[in-house]
Amino acid sequence: MTWQPYLISLGAGLGIGVIYGLIAVRSPAPPIIALLGLLGMLAGEAAVQWLRGHAPPVAQALHLKSFAATDRHGESRTDMT
Repeated sequence: MTWQPYLISLGAGLGIGVIYGLIAVRSPAPPIIALLGLLGMLAGEAAVQWLRGHAPPVAQALHLKSFAATDRHGESRTDMT
């Protein structure tokens, strides 16, 4: 993955923001709360993609956590026999 398109986009946005500031025009960009919501959406999407890529270890960890049982001595065991 290359960062060049992201850096170009950031630079263009900063440039336009400076121009808007110099001529005192209000930006048509959404308010910061909407941008934070978009950031949360992107983070959630990335988290799902990461979990899908690591499905066996995640499933195993969740299975061990949810079905772990302890015997009367406090030792953990996973078989229910």
